Amino acid sequence: METKVLSEAKVYVGTYGKYNNGSLSGAWLDLSDYSGKEEFYEACRELHKDEEDAEYMFQDYENIPEVLISESWISENFFSLRDAVEDLDDTEQEAFFVWCNYKSHDLSEEDADYLIRDFRDEYRGQYDDEEDFAYEIIEECYDLPEFAKTYFDYEKFARDLFMCDYWFDDGFVFRAA
Repeated sequence: METKVLSEAKVYVGTYGKYNNGSLSGAWLDLSDYSGKEEFYEACRELHKDEEDAEYMFQDYENIPEVLISESWISENFFSLRDAVEDLDDTEQEAFFVWCNYKSHDLSEEDADYLIRDFRDEYRGQYDDEEDFAYEIIEECYDLPEFAKTYFDYEKFARDLFMCDYWFDDGFVFRAA
């Protein structure tokens, strides 16, 4: 899943009526301007008030996972998810989408707050590789003398850590749940 910055999500909103008459008339709407789906649809109605009973067509979009939008639909969960990831920094947001993809979470259906809670529980940080994480574990958890660290097999220790307890994807480490 490509990384998305949900706070920068935008949608180009036209209508099927205009499209069928050869017009791509519409506008980009910045979803950060709306607190929820109803407020967003109110802006769509205002934008296309020249059309009676307009059927909105989302002709293009940016920074929205495909599972949360289609040509004629936007998930209610988009707004909840956008608000839930607001407290995550850019690296954590990237890790969140890696985690969601790896775990096959359905962003359109699952409760955003629970997703964030579970992500925070499993996320361990960004590392160059599994061995880099193993170095940190040794430093934090074991009081090895310097001479012992030169003999320690970090590669094998990392292999053992990632057999069951952790997983690594795209530079991020997560606790296996």
